[in-house]
Amino acid sequence: MASTRGAAEKAQVLVASNRGPVSYQMHDDGSLHARRGGGGLVSGLSAIGPDADSVWVCAALGDGDRAAARRADGGLLPAGDTGGQRVRMLDIDAAVHADAYNGVANSVLWFVHHMLYQTPLEPVFDAEFRRQWASYESYNRAFAEALAEEAAEGAAVLIQDYHLALAPRMLRRLRPDLRIGHFSHTPWAPPEYFRLLPDDIAAELLSGILGADRAAFLTHRWADAFRDCCHAVLGPGIPSGTRIGVHGLGADAEFLRKRAHEDDVNERMAALREEIGADRRTIVRVDRTELSKNIVRGLLAYRQLLDDHPEWRERVVHVAFAYPSRQDLAVYREYTAEVRRVADEINERYGTSGWTPVELHVKDDFARSLAAYRLADVALVNPIRDGMNLVAKEVPVVSDEGCALVLSREAGAHEELGEDAFTVNPYDIGGTAEALHEALSLPAEERAARSKRLAAAATALPPAQWFLDQLSELTGRPG
Repeated sequence: MASTRGAAEKAQVLVASNRGPVSYQMHDDGSLHARRGGGGLVSGLSAIGPDADSVWVCAALGDGDRAAARRADGGLLPAGDTGGQRVRMLDIDAAVHADAYNGVANSVLWFVHHMLYQTPLEPVFDAEFRRQWASYESYNRAFAEALAEEAAEGAAVLIQDYHLALAPRMLRRLRPDLRIGHFSHTPWAPPEYFRLLPDDIAAELLSGILGADRAAFLTHRWADAFRDCCHAVLGPGIPSGTRIGVHGLGADAEFLRKRAHEDDVNERMAALREEIGADRRTIVRVDRTELSKNIVRGLLAYRQLLDDHPEWRERVVHVAFAYPSRQDLAVYREYTAEVRRVADEINERYGTSGWTPVELHVKDDFARSLAAYRLADVALVNPIRDGMNLVAKEVPVVSDEGCALVLSREAGAHEELGEDAFTVNPYDIGGTAEALHEALSLPAEERAARSKRLAAAATALPPAQWFLDQLSELTGRPG
């Protein structure tokens, strides 16, 4: 059912994203349990204050969400479930959502922007892809229609990410009065890779985002790549109505430092230190088992370190948190299994009765991640390609004694942190191993000084200000 709220109830600020600020679990008795999330968008919407007339439009992602959306009958979710935020959750047909989300967004657009395809065999843009693309269009149209219904005259709309690349132009056609922004949280592929896509699809994606008044990115590199793709696919020049912006999302220092010293984190620190050993150094990584995160090559580089520099054996432990991601896709299940296999192989080959070289944890535990951040002597962040990578920014903020950062040049965070990091080519196992050795060998005083500079750069644009800056650029009013 369409929203029937009158003009006085329409929103002045709207956010649209696939995942919203709340999710629901359905119990056996049919009752729903709401769980609120965090992140930059939640912080940003909170920062504009309760009187800002904001609405968040998101998709129902599971059975609990769909039940909640149906109970809301096309309206807003109960304020008690959302922490007072006004949230409209869209009950998009489950099959349409699966095609749009897994079939196109995560299996095509994510792979293009992160340059993950094994091109001798993939991609294959056949009739099945075209069927899924029709679902992606329907999914974007559902968002555009909901936003058009919820928005007050001249409202500001911030549309998020690759899931909703078509929505800005669709919304523009429905509501030309609105001020529309689109933000890409991923990298943007260079033209020669972006043009793996069929020509009409490539043009639709670019034109969809160009329907916004402003298209924004995490780094200048990704913004430049978007411009280059527009020129290559659509012809020279960006339409005069679309401005390009860059907002490098930073770490939330206040939240992280407070949360990292709560009791549950202290308990996990003690447990980790017991696993590691009192006097051993730590190389820490915290990632989802997402293909672009390059966890397997990180493990291979650690193995190379133990071969090339045997003096580190029994003196260092690689604390690797690899939390399963997108396990409904076979390629991700296979990758997660390979992470486990390589970690086990290293432990079998080098481990001793008193030393486990790799401490691998696969169950998601935020408190334990923060404990590892605090213990880190070296943080290993070596993605194949990453829009930003907040782990690279968070570890220096939280580390107790200061940490050295081994950072891929292909992470968006490198644009801001590269000067004080040990830069690596993510494909170069030997080079990464040598960077790990240099980072481990750094004198404590220099490590602490580098870490302090990294933390300052990492927190330059905290999440709330990141959001407000985009809003002020879109509306012309200071954030």
